[in-house]
Amino acid sequence: MDSTFFLLKNVYNQLSSAILLKMWYTLKVEIKIKEEKMTKLREDIRNVAIIAHVDHGKTTLVDELLKQSHTLDERKELDERAMDSNDLEKERGITILAKNTAVAYNGTRINIMDTPGHADFGGEVERIMKMVDGVVLVVDAYEGTMPQTRFVLKKALEQNLTPIVVVNKIDKPSARPEEVVDEVLELFIELGADDDQLEFPVVYASAINGTSSLSDNPADQEHTMAPIFDTIIDHIPAPVDNSDEPLQFQVSLLDYNDFVGRIGIGRIFRGTVKVGDQVTLSKLDGTTKNFRVTKLFGFFGLERREIEEAKAGDLIAISGMEDIFVGETITPTDAVEPLPVLRIDEPTLQMTFLANNSPFAGREGKHVTSRKVEERLLAELQTDVSLRVDPTDSPDKWTVSGRGELHLSILIETMRREGYELQVSRPEVIIKEIDGVKCEPFERVQIDTPEEYQGSIIQALSERKGDMLDMQMVGNGQTRLIFLVPARGLIGFSTEFLSMTRGYGIMNHTFDQYLPVVAGEIGGRHRGALVSIDTGKATTYSIMRIEERGTIFVNPGTEVYEGMIVGENARENDLGVNITTAKQMTNVRSATKDQTAVIKTPRILTLEESLEFLDDDEYMEVTPESIRLRKQILNKAERDKANKRKKKAAEAE
Repeated sequence: MDSTFFLLKNVYNQLSSAILLKMWYTLKVEIKIKEEKMTKLREDIRNVAIIAHVDHGKTTLVDELLKQSHTLDERKELDERAMDSNDLEKERGITILAKNTAVAYNGTRINIMDTPGHADFGGEVERIMKMVDGVVLVVDAYEGTMPQTRFVLKKALEQNLTPIVVVNKIDKPSARPEEVVDEVLELFIELGADDDQLEFPVVYASAINGTSSLSDNPADQEHTMAPIFDTIIDHIPAPVDNSDEPLQFQVSLLDYNDFVGRIGIGRIFRGTVKVGDQVTLSKLDGTTKNFRVTKLFGFFGLERREIEEAKAGDLIAISGMEDIFVGETITPTDAVEPLPVLRIDEPTLQMTFLANNSPFAGREGKHVTSRKVEERLLAELQTDVSLRVDPTDSPDKWTVSGRGELHLSILIETMRREGYELQVSRPEVIIKEIDGVKCEPFERVQIDTPEEYQGSIIQALSERKGDMLDMQMVGNGQTRLIFLVPARGLIGFSTEFLSMTRGYGIMNHTFDQYLPVVAGEIGGRHRGALVSIDTGKATTYSIMRIEERGTIFVNPGTEVYEGMIVGENARENDLGVNITTAKQMTNVRSATKDQTAVIKTPRILTLEESLEFLDDDEYMEVTPESIRLRKQILNKAERDKANKRKKKAAEAE
C-alpha cells in the first residue's frame, strides 16, 4: 500500500514539474514575442563591418560591392582599392585606418566599415565593433584562418556581433573551401562563440572577378554580388529604432576639415540629432562641455554629404566641438548619460623618439626642432587611441609606445613624408607586473614554409625561446608551424626568416598574452657594425678595400659622418672604417692602370630593416630624403670609454 502511494506521489510530482516547466517555457516564448513586437527596428538600414587578415581581399570586396550596387556615378571610374585612401595603404596593399561607406541595395542602406586586418592597428578594429550589428569575415580559400583572423574575430565575438563568413579567392587553383570552413568553425568554438554565432552562413566569392555563390563549387559562381547583399540583409540584425528617446552618440573615429575643424564620426545609439541642436559632450575625464551642432554628415558611397537630421542606427559625422576625442559621448544638455568608455588594448612595444641632432641635422627636412616633433606626436594621439607618448628626463626625447613594429614604423614613415627629421632608438617590449610577477608580451606566430626549411625555422625560434604549439601539412609540400614566442624574440627576426627560407616562407604573428619574463638575452644582432671614423663622401676605392670585412650599406658618393654606420661587420664586434679615402694620384704608370674598380652592390636598408638592425647603442636617423643608422655616441674614443664603464658596471653587479 505504502509503495503504491509513494509511486503515485512521484508520478504526480513529475507531472507537476513537467506542467510547470511547459507553462514557464510558454510564458517565456510569449514574453519574447511581445518584446519583439514592442521593439521597433529600422529595416531600411544594416550596419556591418568587414574584417579579415591582411591581404585576404576585403578592400577589393568592398570595391566590388560599391560597383555592383550602382551607388557611384557610373561616369566616375572607381579606383582600384578605392577604400584605401592613404598613400601608405595603397603602396603596402594594407588597410591602416578604418573607412566607412554606404551602398544602397533593394531599398536598404548598408553601412560598411572596412577595418584594418593587422593587429598593430587593433585600436581601429575595436572602435568599429561598437558601431555595427554584424561582421562579414573574409577568409582566403587557400590560406584559411590566420593569426590576425583570430584577433579581429575575437573582437567581434566579444561584442556579440552576428557573423557572416565569405570564403574569398574561390577561383584559386589551390583553393580548399571545405577545409577552410571547418577551420573557421573550429576557430569560432575555440574563441567561445555562442550557439547563434556558430550557425553562421557562408558565401563563396572571387572579389577580384566580381562573382559569388552559396555553393562551394567554383563552377557555380555567379557574376554578381547579390548572394552577399542578400545574406547581409537576411542575417545581420536591423538597428533598434529608439529615436524617441534622449540622444546618445559615441565618437569612434576622428577626422579634420579645414572648413569645419575637427569632426567626430560614430553611431547614434538612440535618439535624434539635428543641425543647430544644443548638446553636451561628456569628456573622458568626467567633465562636460556644451556646444551647438554646426554640421551633420551622412555617408553615400565614398562621399560624405551634409544632412539636416539623423536618428538612431545612423552612422554619421558631427562637427561643432573642436575639443572632441575618441570614446566621448554626445547627449542632450538635459539628459546627460555617457556611454561606457571604449576599452582599447594596451601597447606592447616602445621606442625613444628624439629630435635629429646628427651632423647632417636640418639639411633635408622642413620640421627639425624638438618642439615641432613633439607637436606632431601629440597631434597623432588625437586620432590614434592605441598610441602613447610620454616625456622623458630630456626635453627633446619622448617614449612612444604602440601595438607593434608595424604600428610605430607607419608613424615614422608618415612623419618622414610630412617633412620631419627625427631619430628613434631600437624597439623594446613593455614589461608589466601582474600579481607581483614581471611579465612580457608573447606573440602567436604562424609560419607557412616549404618542408625543407622547417628544421632551421624550428631551431631559430627555439633559440629565441619560442615554443612550438602545432605542426601540420597543408599540401603542395607546405608545412604550417604555430609557435608562442616572446615578442622581443621576434624583433629583428623578419629579415633572418626571409633569408632562411629564401623568400618562400610566410610569417604572420599577433599579440597573444602576457606571461612571466623569460630569463636571459633573446634574439638581438649577432654581428657588429662597420662604423665610419671620418666625415666626407664614400669612395669606390675605400668601399672596395673594406667590403671583404662585411656587407656595405652605402653607395659611392654617399655623404657620411663620424659615427655613422656604413655596413655590417662579418664578426661580432664593431669595426671603425675609413670609407672616404680617395685613391692617391701619382705620375708613375701602373701595370694595372686599365683595370676598372668593381664593387658589390650595396645592401640598401628599408625603414623596417633599419629598425630591425638597430642595437641598444644606436639610433636610426630619419629625414624626408634619407634613412641613416648611427651610433648614439659618435666619437670613437668617447664610445670606447662608455663601453668600458658599462662593462665595469655589469661586472660589479
